[in-house]
Amino acid sequence: MLLSALKILIFFAIVLVLTLGAMQLSETGQGLSMVYGGTEYTLGPVQLVIAALVVVLLGWITMRLLGLLLAFMRFLLGDETAINRYFARSRERKGYDALSEGMLAVASGEGRLAQDKAAKAAKLLDKPHVTDLLAAQAAEVAGDRRKAAEVYRRLLSDERTRFVGIRGLMRQKLDEGDTATALKLAEKAYALKPKHTELQDTLLQLQTREGDWKGARAVLKDKRQQGQLPKDVHVRRDAVLALKEASEVLAHGNSISAREAAISANRASPDLIPAAVLAARSYIAQNDPRNASRVLQKTWSVRPHPSVAATYAEIVPDEKPAARLRRFEDLMRQNPEHEETRLLRAELLLAAEDFPGARRALGDLAEKHPTVRSLSILAAVERGEGSDDAVVRGILARALVASRGPQWVCDKCHNVMADWSPTCDSCGGFDTLTWREPDTPAWGATASNGVEMLPLLVGTAHGEGATGVATPAAPPASTSGTVGSQPEPRKPDEDAGPVEIADVSPGMVPRESDYRRVSPAVAGSEPAMTVTDPEPVVAAPAAPVSAPRPVPGGEGDLLPVRPDVEPIDREEVKIAGKNR
Repeated sequence: MLLSALKILIFFAIVLVLTLGAMQLSETGQGLSMVYGGTEYTLGPVQLVIAALVVVLLGWITMRLLGLLLAFMRFLLGDETAINRYFARSRERKGYDALSEGMLAVASGEGRLAQDKAAKAAKLLDKPHVTDLLAAQAAEVAGDRRKAAEVYRRLLSDERTRFVGIRGLMRQKLDEGDTATALKLAEKAYALKPKHTELQDTLLQLQTREGDWKGARAVLKDKRQQGQLPKDVHVRRDAVLALKEASEVLAHGNSISAREAAISANRASPDLIPAAVLAARSYIAQNDPRNASRVLQKTWSVRPHPSVAATYAEIVPDEKPAARLRRFEDLMRQNPEHEETRLLRAELLLAAEDFPGARRALGDLAEKHPTVRSLSILAAVERGEGSDDAVVRGILARALVASRGPQWVCDKCHNVMADWSPTCDSCGGFDTLTWREPDTPAWGATASNGVEMLPLLVGTAHGEGATGVATPAAPPASTSGTVGSQPEPRKPDEDAGPVEIADVSPGMVPRESDYRRVSPAVAGSEPAMTVTDPEPVVAAPAAPVSAPRPVPGGEGDLLPVRPDVEPIDREEVKIAGKNR
């Protein structure tokens, strides 16, 4: 500021001197006389003005030349000058041009060109936090993962780019399938930017995949506090995480904490079926049937499920069929018109040998919504009422190709899972499983516990999982689960070659791929896995013995109804043997 004021004062002084000189010349009318070397020079007013202008111009040129010489000397000595600034601006302009061209190359997928432009920009610009980011993206586009990882590690040293470096390394580990390392990197990145939405979702997905339920609940709580998650969604997902955490705590032997977590999860989300089952079983373990019944009845009123009915049966496991039917009225009253309620009532009436009542409870479900379960119940009713075997056989034939009914289906990828889980085994989606009927039949999927045919007729096994229901017990090999008596199987010949047996579940019709070859000794010692029509055996003629009708047991006996197995017609066996 002082230099500027001095320059202004000098300028006004020069103007003042020139003005005074011009006034003096105008008053005297004479020129300026100068004596130099004994010679007198006289300049008129006009000549004097021209001479003054020439002197000023020469002085300005001299000062400029001196300034240029001084700047050149400073340039040689390394000081910042106008020449440095000129070259710096030119280099910076070229660097930004290379940076923009590199970004366009990354966006267009030209990895090699992007790498060249990134290297040029790094050479011209002194901004590593920008050029290194472009270099990492260019390396990823070009497929050079090693170079990208090296650049991301360089970004970790700068506070401004540390988050970008951690996030880049995390994405690389995710692509490689190293979820454990990716989880650690995600936690570090989350500590730097806890409000990053994409990072929150990634961290939550990794925590659920690795089983860090406590950490996932903390992230979910942060999302709710930041307003990124509705309250109802947060309550539902937190209940899912609490349920899974309770299951793992129970597996480690801490039953008290597991019970509290299960009860808390059920209170937060009553429609969460596994939470209701686990909470009810915790009450049963505490010898509190009242609260167990209350929990299951509340869940049944919202969403009936076979696992809920099976757990309700565990409250009094040794009761008789008539008493069980009366006790289940409180449960079925919560949602009487639901399809699951009607199927449950029909099963309970079958257990009590009330076949007309079971038919009335089933109604027209077998016609309007034919499933394996409804058709099996209908076949059991027909068999119990003494219908012709052809009728039962026809119903079972329909059951072979019918829908398996509701299952745990992922809403995201439509994958069918046997048991409930907080994440989908196929796509990894969180809380995407819904108990519903698949859009397309999934014949290869394993039926989940709780949807087997007539689960309440054989009771419920203890020690099942939180979502499990007891599977029907396999009948002895001597009876094969049929109502009528069967002929004794022929003893295999010890010297005979290998034989083929069907390796399938009881009651299922084997396919060609289900047969396996074993030795006759092994085949004779293994129980029969299924019931099929045996090979006709040419034997000595014997009087046919008709299969007697079963006599219903006492009030406390459970009649083993197997609608999927029918007795062998001896007349058909004889006819088949003659045809051979």
